Amino acid sequence: MIHLHETGNVWTLTLDRPDKANSLTAAMLQELCDAVDAACVGGARALVLTGRGKVFSAGADLDEARAGLATSGLWEALSGRIAAAPCLTIAALNGTLAGGAFGMALACDLRLAVPGAKFFYPVMKLGFLPQPSDPGRLAALVGPARAKMILMVGARIDAQEALSWGLVDRLSAPDALMQDAIALTQDAAAASRGHVAAIKQMVP
Repeated sequence: MIHLHETGNVWTLTLDRPDKANSLTAAMLQELCDAVDAACVGGARALVLTGRGKVFSAGADLDEARAGLATSGLWEALSGRIAAAPCLTIAALNGTLAGGAFGMALACDLRLAVPGAKFFYPVMKLGFLPQPSDPGRLAALVGPARAKMILMVGARIDAQEALSWGLVDRLSAPDALMQDAIALTQDAAAASRGHVAAIKQMVP
């Protein structure tokens, strides 16, 4: 349900559970952690995360969430790996981003989204705390008040509003999303691994 594809120095990670809105199980989260590790060890200069179907990810699989996955440390482990990856990381959001899946996108360097995407993180309603690093990363992008709108008010924002807030960096037509994401990787893909990592480390 997770596909890792390498083309030159650009690696693509695809969530492939469209019949379940790409909701994530514990096994999938561990597989994602392992895939990010593999890309880093393999010398990736850029890593693109995307999903199959019309939803990027609805967050935790409902059955596993009830069994404790919603508060698992795997979410934080995954976002930490993405944030620390010594390469350019891009979330190519093919649709709605919800719940714990926010962590993956927030940890990326850049975020592209299709115009029909929605964004929400209903931790207040569900009675869970967000992943430890998510509030800080979210506030760094959209500001503290808007971060609270998402986390405390449960605001559902559309792609255009997400763009205006700074949650996403660009909008792309669905049939051009991956092409646009790959186009952003070209300078990094042509650079040395050390050069990519050094520039990334210079940007807080």
